[in-house]
Amino acid sequence: MIINAIIVDGSGTPAEGPVDIIIKQNRIDRIARARENAKHREGADAILDASGKYVLPGFINMHAHLQDERAGLPIPYDYQYKLWLGSGITAIRDVGSDPDKAVAERRKSAKGQIAAPRMWLYMWVRGGNTEDEIRENVRMLKKKGADGLKCHQMDRRTYMIVADEAEKLGLKIAHHVGVEDATAWDDAKAGTSSIEHWYGVPDAALDGVQNFPPDFNYSNELHRCRYAGRLWREVNPKKLNDVLKALVKAGVAWDPTFSIYEASRDLQWALTQPWFKDLLHPALEKFFTPNPESHGSFFFGWTHTDEVFWKENYRIWMEAVKKFADMGGVVTTGEDAGFIYKMYGFGYLRELELHEEAGFHPLEVIQHATGNSAKVLGMDHDLGRIQAGYLADLIVVNGNPLANLRILYPKGIDPVMDLQNGDKGGIEWTIKDGITYHAPTLFAEVKELVRQARMQQATN
Repeated sequence: MIINAIIVDGSGTPAEGPVDIIIKQNRIDRIARARENAKHREGADAILDASGKYVLPGFINMHAHLQDERAGLPIPYDYQYKLWLGSGITAIRDVGSDPDKAVAERRKSAKGQIAAPRMWLYMWVRGGNTEDEIRENVRMLKKKGADGLKCHQMDRRTYMIVADEAEKLGLKIAHHVGVEDATAWDDAKAGTSSIEHWYGVPDAALDGVQNFPPDFNYSNELHRCRYAGRLWREVNPKKLNDVLKALVKAGVAWDPTFSIYEASRDLQWALTQPWFKDLLHPALEKFFTPNPESHGSFFFGWTHTDEVFWKENYRIWMEAVKKFADMGGVVTTGEDAGFIYKMYGFGYLRELELHEEAGFHPLEVIQHATGNSAKVLGMDHDLGRIQAGYLADLIVVNGNPLANLRILYPKGIDPVMDLQNGDKGGIEWTIKDGITYHAPTLFAEVKELVRQARMQQATN
């Protein structure tokens, strides 16, 4: 039982309380007004006093990757899990990893055998030379245990075949459109569940094609990411408006993952994130080092001019996401960590801040991270709300995140944040499936795990 809590229920409505949240087994049994000597407190197996604290639904990370190696070095899943849980993430949508390993991890999490978030697996579907091959690849992933599909950079014909087969099998699709002849118009026709990042949206609103230079090579990641930063400025506003309307009408959600490209507009900040000091695993550190062999590690030759373009890119991109939401579109939150200087969990908390930068009220940001994300998963009857009958996935925050989203970050990581937050700060408890995890302890365990990994690497 959680008592004396101020709750933000995940629907976009204001905070209220103090209330008591009565949990039986792994579900919220009821919510009652907090009173001293209240009868509903009698006989409780355990009581967590949330006086002066805010309770939110557990966060849902809609763009996660299970990774047990980076740059050829092993990295334990436990590292990810503790960072995610410590950051309030109680559920993830994995959008591309080793399917067999992911199925095994999902099973262990569901049985409570490991301390890990809930998992939905959107397996990466490949194309094929024929329509039969494409359809068989989709069916194969369904048999493996896919909850949905992750499509990446497919031509229009292949994508529409995949989408048709997925619909027959009841599989949702997360689409990283890429620079192909498929665009957001095709997502609107195909019934895509969510567009990842932004790809396909501005492309569908161009007059002709993007103004690529003659030597542009899409296979060169430096080229690709440099000129991605020049794309949004080329859109036709009227066409963009029509594209957004079509997506909203078709029920396609948008998972923008603002945080993953942030190094492109401020590389210096990305290199000096304060949590790197004690919590950055050496495998991640190696992967982040600029190297054409590592996806997203393209910053050799990055210039101030590139950052200027990307800052404008963000402004236009954020305006488009806000307009999409104002039209009635569903926006969710995901981090895509493990790439481009983003650590698990911390990339997600930064994503919430960037949604506020895009013009969303903190109540809307929390809704994106909880109720909206549950809706896209098809789990809004069970997750994403603090309501009787819902699964007991909750976070207890030492302070008011509506006054400052930065209060969600752990204390003792960044002296500037500690100064801003005073005696408040940090998620204190993460509750997943009715099981409580002490977030500061999780971060301390990650710190020790990283210390040992660094020592081992130094001796090799």
